[in-house]
Amino acid sequence: MKKIKFLLAIFLISTVASAQVDFSGSWKLNTSKSKLNPDFTMAPNTTVITQKANDLTIEKHSDFQGEEFVTSDKLTLDGKECINTGFMDSQKKSTVTVSDDKKSMKIVSKIPMNDGGEMIVTEVYKMDGGSLVIESSSSSSYGDMSETMVYDK
Repeated sequence: MKKIKFLLAIFLISTVASAQVDFSGSWKLNTSKSKLNPDFTMAPNTTVITQKANDLTIEKHSDFQGEEFVTSDKLTLDGKECINTGFMDSQKKSTVTVSDDKKSMKIVSKIPMNDGGEMIVTEVYKMDGGSLVIESSSSSSYGDMSETMVYDK
């Protein structure tokens, strides 16, 4: 009986240790904790994440020049390329990679630009206590940009 309890305990510990962090929730931008570009930021005011098994939906609520807009991406956690509608109805191609320790994920998106090039956006999602931290960087013919966005529930 002790052997069965011991094996069950080892199984439960290994299952919990290998469990992937769940980023689900409605997250509000905390500007005082974030490191945002002073002139122009790509940080959404609110990010709503739904994560179920292999499926991930990220809905971003932003303001641009006084106009509120919402973008929504449907992604998978298996590393396969997912196509969503990008800026001006472009095709935004994204892949999600979950870290080996399953505590973070990286989303790399390629968005075509009007000049024939593309913008590459890399976002790393991780938890810091009860906050969601997104380290975002982008590169295009317009230059490079990086920000660290901190969100609270």
